[in-house]
Amino acid sequence: MALWMNTAVLFKHHNYGGPFPWAVSSSYSSGVVCVNGSWRNTFSFAMKSSTSSQASLWSSVSFSDKRPVKANSENHEQRQEEDEEEDYQVLTSIRSNYNDIMILDTAKAKILLLDSSYNVHSILYKHQKWTNSYWDEFASLPPIVPQGPIAILGLGGGTVAHLMLDLWPKLQLEGWEIDQILIDKAREHFALSDLEKHTNAGGMLTVHVGDAFSPSINVTGRYAGVVVDLFSNGEVLPQLQEVPTWLNLNNWLMPGGRIMVNCGGTSGASEVDLKTSSDNVSWMQNSTINALSTAFPEQISWKKLGKENGANYLALTGPIPDLESWSTMVPEPLSNSVREWKPYEES
Repeated sequence: MALWMNTAVLFKHHNYGGPFPWAVSSSYSSGVVCVNGSWRNTFSFAMKSSTSSQASLWSSVSFSDKRPVKANSENHEQRQEEDEEEDYQVLTSIRSNYNDIMILDTAKAKILLLDSSYNVHSILYKHQKWTNSYWDEFASLPPIVPQGPIAILGLGGGTVAHLMLDLWPKLQLEGWEIDQILIDKAREHFALSDLEKHTNAGGMLTVHVGDAFSPSINVTGRYAGVVVDLFSNGEVLPQLQEVPTWLNLNNWLMPGGRIMVNCGGTSGASEVDLKTSSDNVSWMQNSTINALSTAFPEQISWKKLGKENGANYLALTGPIPDLESWSTMVPEPLSNSVREWKPYEES
C-alpha cells in the first residue's frame, strides 16, 4: 500500500539535459522524474511524507516553470507571473502489480508517471499536437516501412498512437502493454478508447495486454514496423540489452520492416565521461545500442536528440533510408529531424 496521504508536492520544470541537485529542507525527501531515459522535461520534486497508510500517493500538486529572464521592469513582472504556482489535479494515484501509477492534470496537459522513478511515460497535450520529445520521432516511421500493421511495445498512455493516427489515419496499430490497470486508466484519462475506434480513413488501435516477450507470443512476419519504448524504474528493460531479444523481434517483421527504438541516454559511463566525450563515444557506451549493432551488423542507423528535445538516443534497423525523400513524406517538424539519422558504421 502507498504511504502518503494529503501530501504537498512541488514540481519544477527545467529545460536542461541532465539531472541537477535539488535542495530541500530536512523534513522532505527528494527525487527526480525523467522522460523515459531522458532528462528532458525533468521534474524535481520535494515530497513530505505523513504517517497515513491510506492508498493515495498524492492529493495535491503544484507546478512552476522557471525561466531565466532579463532584469528589467517588464521582464520582472513576467518572472513574477511565471513563478506563480499552477495547481495540478491528481486524477489517479494507484499501485498495480506492475507499477505505481499517477496521472496529473494541468491546464496544458495530462501526464502519466510510472513506477518508483516517477518517469514520465506519456503526455497528452490539450492544445498542441507535438511533444517536442522522442515520441514525435516515432511518428516518422510509417513512410519508410511497407504497408501493414505497426506494433508499439510499451503503449503507456498512448502518446505515440495518438500522434501516428493523427498523421496517418489509415494505420492499423497494435499496442502492447503488460499492465491492465494502466490500460484502463489510459482509456479513462488519455482518450485511449477513442483510438480503439475506426478513424474516417479506417485506421485504429488494437490493444494487447500481456508480456510481448512471452514465449507464447507468435506474430512471425506480422508487422511492417515495431516501435520499442520499454522502460521500468527509469531504465531500459534488461531484455533490450540482450541480442536474442532483438533477433526475436526481427522475426515479427514482414520483409522490409523496421524497428525504431528509444534507447534512453548513455549507460555505463560516469557523469565526467559524458561531459568530456563526443556524442559518438557516448553512443558506443549505450548497452541497448551495443546489442542492436550485434544483432543487426551494418543495419543500424542512429540519432541523438538535442538537449531541448530530451537528449535521447534513437535507433532504427534496416538500411539507412533516403533522408531527403523521407523528409518530403513527413510534416514539420519531422521533415528536418529525419535528416539527422546516420548509419552506425560512420559513428
